[in-house]
Amino acid sequence: MAFTVFTDGCSNLPGRILSELDIRVLPCSYVLDGVPGTYEGDIDAFDTHTYYEKLRSGSEMKTSLLNTHLFLTHFRPELEQGNDVIYIGMSSGISGTIQAARIAADELMEEFPGRIVRVIDSLGAGFGPGLLSCRAADLRTEDKTTAEAADILDAEVPHLLQYFTVDDLNFLKRTGRVSGATAAIGTVLNIKPLLWGDPTGHIVALQKCRGRKKAMDAIVELYRTRAIHPEKQRIAISHGDCLEEAELLAKRICEICQPKELILCAHEPFTGAHVGPGMLALFFFGETR
Repeated sequence: MAFTVFTDGCSNLPGRILSELDIRVLPCSYVLDGVPGTYEGDIDAFDTHTYYEKLRSGSEMKTSLLNTHLFLTHFRPELEQGNDVIYIGMSSGISGTIQAARIAADELMEEFPGRIVRVIDSLGAGFGPGLLSCRAADLRTEDKTTAEAADILDAEVPHLLQYFTVDDLNFLKRTGRVSGATAAIGTVLNIKPLLWGDPTGHIVALQKCRGRKKAMDAIVELYRTRAIHPEKQRIAISHGDCLEEAELLAKRICEICQPKELILCAHEPFTGAHVGPGMLALFFFGETR
């Protein structure tokens, strides 16, 4: 039975991939400087430079959870047409969105007894759910059943590695990731933390690097030592309006091993508000977290 792949705006995917792989995106709501807005999920269609410039100048961004009603509204038409649904969402370790999706899934499977709705907790953000959504589309092309595809995705979640560094610790301070004292000292000492999505889906510091170059060196080394068969992989790099550094990271990654596909684009605004301008991230499949 056919299944429809859903994700949301936090998945960071550009429009060409959403179209090519037929991935449906749920919109994310936010309030920027008191003005409500909606991010529809195509990073190419969003003015990321202007957005990150606003964050640099002190604009305040508030984000909202995707609620159960939104999932019901988007999933129900697919079930009515006889399709199953697989939804890949942001980590339950940093958001309540997965729980809202599971409530909707339970309700809909009672309403449509013959259909399946599977919710995949990516235990990540940005290209975390993004790469898994692409993988779900690949599995559909391989004619996997809904249950088979969802089981494979669940098994691959622990192998999805996500490493990133930030330029301004104050954005992490605002969301409680670091203390005010740590942010102040880190700024003075030019500390650029290397962060990652840990096995429980929480964002934590992996190591402290003195300067931006060493932070990038650390990300490159993690790719070199932990990626498994990258020549067969689709990997991704996202950035908070620092394209030149992202392109340099891509060049260094490809010098180690050219991946099957490399996606490089700006980081989506929904979680971008929490990591700030200058964030630089790498996503790939490798050894278990």
